[in-house]
Amino acid sequence: MAEASSRAIESNQSGPHERLEEVVSKHLRTVSRRPVADHTRLAFEAMQQWLGAGNSLPIILDACCGVGDSTRNLAAQHSDHLVVGIDKSIKRLSKERAVADPSNMLLLQADLNDFYRLLVQESIQIARHYILYPNPWPKAAHLGRRWHGAPVFSDIIKVKGPLELRSNWKLYLEEFQLALKVAGIASELEPFTPETPISPFEAKYHASGQKLWRLTAHT
Repeated sequence: MAEASSRAIESNQSGPHERLEEVVSKHLRTVSRRPVADHTRLAFEAMQQWLGAGNSLPIILDACCGVGDSTRNLAAQHSDHLVVGIDKSIKRLSKERAVADPSNMLLLQADLNDFYRLLVQESIQIARHYILYPNPWPKAAHLGRRWHGAPVFSDIIKVKGPLELRSNWKLYLEEFQLALKVAGIASELEPFTPETPISPFEAKYHASGQKLWRLTAHT
């Protein structure tokens, strides 16, 4: 059982960032031209090969999957899907588990800033898209490090299909919801109580008595 020791997020923001709409609008007008990192391109190619052997099963994307427990749980819950977990840290991804991984999941080390671009370029269809408990970067000066404040946001919303974010910081999801609105995408934000926590972060925050939130949209 997770220990109830997680601290609530502290921020110098009392509401959505004052420059949020300006920043999002700028990114929606801009096309990234930076080269794709070699390791991410190789990871993407590995995913394509794996998907090619999957008999055209629908795909679930678990972005920022950390140690991959959320990917494992999603794979167990959706045995008729192929579940791809992406994280930038090979150390987190390499954490060993006593039980064998489900055969319908794949963990990859990649830079999601590039990986999202490749998904869009190759028109990979996603049946479900999860971003679970992203790093909040709670200081106002860190807006550009949040997914909705970064250039990659324009590619995130081009990945078509149901999108779900979860966080213990409501303001993060409120900002993401505003960013979606700027892009012309409707969404719903609601309190969320997990029956069984899907990841270590969800377990820790829930055990600490923190309120959890869920944002859903169809991009």
